[in-house]
Amino acid sequence: MTPLVGRETELESWERLLDRRLDGTGGPAVVDIAGAAGIGKSRLLAEFCRRAELRGVRVLRGRATEYEQHLPYQPFSDALADHDLELTDAAAGPWHRGERFGLHRSVAVRLGRAAAPGLVLALDDLHWADPASLELLDHLVRHPPRAPLVIVVARRDRQTSDSPAAALMRGVDLGTVLRLDLGPLDDRACVEVLAPALAPGLPPDRAHELYAASDGNPLYFLALLQAGPARQARQGGQAVRPEAAGPAAHQPFALHDRHAAPHASGLGSGLGSVLLDELTPLLPAQRRIAEAVAVLGDRGTTPLLARVTGRDEESVHADLAALGNRDLLRPAPGARWTLRHPMLRTLVHESIEPHTRVRMHRLAAQALADSGAPAAERAHHVELSLTGWDPQAVAVLTDAAERAVSTAPASSAHWWGVALAHLPDRPQHLALRRELMLRRAGALGVSGGLRESRDLLHEVMAISPPGEPSTAAARASAVTLCAVMERHRGRYPESIALLRRELSRFPGPSAADAVAFGMELGSSAPHATPYPEVRADVARTLDLARRLGDEVAEAGMLAIAALGETYEGEMPAACEATARAAALVDALTDHDIADLCEPLARLGWAEAFLERYDDAERHVDRGLAVARRGGRLYVVPHLLLCKAHVHLTTLRIESAVELADEAETIARGIGSDELLAFVLANKAHALLYARPPGDRTALTVAEEAVAAAGASTNWWASIAWCLLGQAALLGGDPRRARAAILRAGGDDLHRLHPSMRPLILEALVVAALGTGDPAAARGWAERARTEAERLGLPSQRAAALRGTAQVLLAEGDTAAAAVLFEEAADAAGRSGAVLWEAVGLLFGTAPAAASGDHDRAHALCDRVRHLAAAGGARHLTELADLLRPTAPEPPAAGGAPDPVLASLTPREREIAALVADGLTTPAIAARLYLSPRTVESHLSRVYRKTGVSTRSALASLQSRSARDGGV
Repeated sequence: MTPLVGRETELESWERLLDRRLDGTGGPAVVDIAGAAGIGKSRLLAEFCRRAELRGVRVLRGRATEYEQHLPYQPFSDALADHDLELTDAAAGPWHRGERFGLHRSVAVRLGRAAAPGLVLALDDLHWADPASLELLDHLVRHPPRAPLVIVVARRDRQTSDSPAAALMRGVDLGTVLRLDLGPLDDRACVEVLAPALAPGLPPDRAHELYAASDGNPLYFLALLQAGPARQARQGGQAVRPEAAGPAAHQPFALHDRHAAPHASGLGSGLGSVLLDELTPLLPAQRRIAEAVAVLGDRGTTPLLARVTGRDEESVHADLAALGNRDLLRPAPGARWTLRHPMLRTLVHESIEPHTRVRMHRLAAQALADSGAPAAERAHHVELSLTGWDPQAVAVLTDAAERAVSTAPASSAHWWGVALAHLPDRPQHLALRRELMLRRAGALGVSGGLRESRDLLHEVMAISPPGEPSTAAARASAVTLCAVMERHRGRYPESIALLRRELSRFPGPSAADAVAFGMELGSSAPHATPYPEVRADVARTLDLARRLGDEVAEAGMLAIAALGETYEGEMPAACEATARAAALVDALTDHDIADLCEPLARLGWAEAFLERYDDAERHVDRGLAVARRGGRLYVVPHLLLCKAHVHLTTLRIESAVELADEAETIARGIGSDELLAFVLANKAHALLYARPPGDRTALTVAEEAVAAAGASTNWWASIAWCLLGQAALLGGDPRRARAAILRAGGDDLHRLHPSMRPLILEALVVAALGTGDPAAARGWAERARTEAERLGLPSQRAAALRGTAQVLLAEGDTAAAAVLFEEAADAAGRSGAVLWEAVGLLFGTAPAAASGDHDRAHALCDRVRHLAAAGGARHLTELADLLRPTAPEPPAAGGAPDPVLASLTPREREIAALVADGLTTPAIAARLYLSPRTVESHLSRVYRKTGVSTRSALASLQSRSARDGGV
């Protein structure tokens, strides 16, 4: 192995990180080694692995390869295959069955189990990894197993696609990823260490010339060292000066300079010519073996190489030994052979005569088929050997695509695209073309290619004219799916226009297709279209479904109506539609509701907003089972978020965060910014209560949510801005909170969710008080009361009561405020909204203490702490501890109130007393559950009334009053 030089800093970082991970003290779980090709990433990765193994740590190694970029999970399968581990583990849980994001969780569990007492998972050449592997890595970066595990990845920075690069950068920001950027070696490392070790007798000046030509890139430098003796021998023993050596000696190393003219292989022409120079002395049979290894990649066993080259295994074995002695080939686990470096494989593969290369890939596909290899492993050889329409070869591609569609849809979309590219443009193939296009569009839609899917579906519509019975089914499928894609892209007007156009055609669609179009049309509300605008369409479609006797469609339309009416706050209609939808759904079998996953999500949300939490969770759980079993991936985040909302409201915080995390993973995979905004907003809401006071994680997530929402003003964008306001309010920034909520709802708040409006208005009340605007606070509190009375929902009434209590508290009426806070807690508790019960009790603690009822204040704190601790609400638990009142000192006997302090309101006296106790403004704010700005406003009034201007003077006044028996 080539000596490792010039990487002392990186090795020290590795040793420190490994120490921390193995002894359980934390540290990043992922190491990201990034740099240009040939810079030494793989060599450093190998040294990391060697040092880990010396400590007795288990090491799993995997590599992505250039020509197998659509082989699902290749680097992970490669790493696990040689260590008696499987990519999936049935015992790890049910998640992996049917969808790729469950597989991610299963792999994380499997790695966590295998990690004791220590595990290193090393993944090389990640820039060539398939999309499914990159999604799995993203999951592991965001959710590293809680185990002594380190994942090390090596990649070419400039060739890494945006998504994994962004995921790794997020990990750096979160502290879960350690990034190591490798640069060129210095001249000492190359000239004084590498050159003497690998080319004894090379004059130092010549070594300096080669170093200058290599630009400090170790692979280029080593290639120049190795090429020197061969060139010298071919030129009669004369040393080759740089100026005579051609481009290899002079061209700067620019493998990844996007503006540089590339070599035919995609590599710098200087390095390419030097590496290919090593093949010149080979015998024809030896070169053919090297080419076969390049074709087979990491699958180059002796039997396969014999099949691909048409030779006997004994002669192949002899040539493998000769190539191994030249260090062109190296043995790999499993009796396989690989070329020395991936770049050398690229050069050899691209140097093969095209006809010969096609034939070798065809032979490789046949040999793998004979050995029983899965379709996915054969598919890339089939792809590289196709030169025209071949039904048998395309059958392999479609088989691979169908098998991977739920776990690696990007690979499925690619293979269906290859089949389409070779399908003859003839009438007899039109039906097959439509089928393949629809399948590819579906796979693209769930793997982040929403726009490409939409465009492909328009092509299907173009070759499926309306009114022709033979194309009606394909056209209807394309129209419905296209509307879904447009909706997920946030392009609701385009989705609605497409559906209305189809419904208005003459002759129109069949009744069954009209129902499907009507259901999708209704799905635009309330996300972007006000439900009243589609209420008549929903009613017509519901009536048509009943006339057809289609109970499944009827249940779906009732679920759409249930959410629409609930959102608008039309409670009688909402309750009726929800009850009827639930009754129909409960009477249907799981087989019947296979197409009702999205309506089930709508029904669950309607029930959650109506505060029927048990019914909501029951229907959502059923929807999740059906959606996962049927591969309806785009619906799963909606179902997960509804369940997360229920768990948050009923104070099951840890599971709420876990559900939101799973929804986030899927939303990022789908590629819908609008959906991601909704997911992150809900995640931020759960994190507000999961994290301790002062933690900014929820605020950061909320900020990402509004960034994903962009300029949109629809329901989900409004939710994102409202949650940003909530996070800012708890973070002590009432001005930002007010601005965010008004941005969400507009000046008259018409864009705010009507059936949740009192809860949002409560936040505006607190924000107004925090900014010193009591008049606005009273106005928002009164509006919250009016809205809550119209809705008749206990939790919304509780929010209105808390808003009114906040106003009373600011006015100094602590006794009345304490009563309202407890009334709010009782109302929320009766509905099962334990979160809001705990919040009401917490808010009531300070006014109870200020009113002199310290026993009651202690009892409230105890109840809050019990509820919060059981529910995992760390935020509320720690606030309850901060707010626990201390027993007041009795006044001195016979004392009279200090007339100056007696002029203060109860809240002002309370703050003055805490100042005298030495508490800072943030500590007082936490103790009284106020914003720091509100505390400072009260202090300003205290200074004005007392005539003092400093904290120390106020403390002296307070102490003197207490000593004299005053207030």
